[in-house]
Amino acid sequence: MAHLSVTGVSKAFAGTPVLVEQSMEVAEGEFVALLGPSGCGKSTLLQIINGLVPADTGRIVLDGKDITGKTGSGRGMVFQGADLFPWRTALENVAFGLEVMGVGKAERLEQARHYLHMVGLRGFENSWPHQLSGGMQQRVGIARAFCIRPSLLLMDEPFGALDVQTRDILQDELVRIWEAERKMVLFVTHGIEEALYLADRILVFSKRPAHVLREIKVPFERPRREDMKLDPLFLELRREISELLRHDIHA
Repeated sequence: MAHLSVTGVSKAFAGTPVLVEQSMEVAEGEFVALLGPSGCGKSTLLQIINGLVPADTGRIVLDGKDITGKTGSGRGMVFQGADLFPWRTALENVAFGLEVMGVGKAERLEQARHYLHMVGLRGFENSWPHQLSGGMQQRVGIARAFCIRPSLLLMDEPFGALDVQTRDILQDELVRIWEAERKMVLFVTHGIEEALYLADRILVFSKRPAHVLREIKVPFERPRREDMKLDPLFLELRREISELLRHDIHA
């Protein structure tokens, strides 16, 4: 059974603490949002879990294996920018992770095509990144992360650079794909509405050095639909979280 355990993770840059003794558990098929102000350390925690940044202290275990300080090993990452290779087509970009893993060409292209179609880019297999809009590029990045079939999907504000309309569309696309795949997801955001709409559980982070101010179990059933954003309970939770963050920032 897939499971992530983060225990006692701390990190400082140039002597300034960013994370102090952070711990969390994520269960199989759970979508967890890390919500907090910009610069509070959410992205740093994600990078530590992905092995891109070393922790000063702590331990990270995924599916029973200690992955502290190690890259790869069952994790897929989606960044704020799609970070596509400009010399690869959309299909080849999606297939890249499988190529690194040594999967044969025919199999990896078939699997990449499946996920490219899943994110709504049928017909764009041979398009170059510069021919795609920002939203389409981000769809390719999401397909690339799902294509390696990771136990854990790490998403670092993947819609943060997009316009409101494109962001709303891609949120719905992500909900649809995730409901079909049911991966463990850690999703970094500073958008309260986005966290409530996407996640099963929200960890609300304080300003730096980050600690969890509150854990919220999102009470809305799946499948999620746009009209839930008008639900009185949704609006009340959004208000409560906004007040919590505002109070912490000015404390």
